[in-house]
Amino acid sequence: MIMDGSFQSPSSNKSELEEGRAFTPRFDQAGLIPAIVSDAAGGGVLMFAYMNAEALHRTIESGEAHFWSRSRNALWRKGETSGNRLLVQELLTDCDQDVIWVKARLSGEAACHTGRPSCFYRRIRGEGEGAILEIIVNGEHP
Repeated sequence: MIMDGSFQSPSSNKSELEEGRAFTPRFDQAGLIPAIVSDAAGGGVLMFAYMNAEALHRTIESGEAHFWSRSRNALWRKGETSGNRLLVQELLTDCDQDVIWVKARLSGEAACHTGRPSCFYRRIRGEGEGAILEIIVNGEHP
């Protein structure tokens, strides 16, 4: 990582990309990288969001999860308005460095803006020719 928050370009060498020690995240054409956030203790998925280079840099530097809001077109720190912060315990990337996995401890009561512990609170169930959503209740989690 370069000090201004930008990252080195990914290697075109597959072995270097997959087995090397250089962290060279592969941002998409919009400058974003998907980020999956899970509970560091229990392993359940808390949320999914995108990061740009600045959000990823701030996450690494501060130990608190930052993201890029595509709807607001703005950088945001999780919990800056709700108080429900995500304290990073570990950051991982996949084999070709185009996804970030954030293992975090939730400081507060909800990871979701709806007030739920996880943004994934609805189960998709096939019904006839279509599908319906079922709310997951009583702390049940997939």
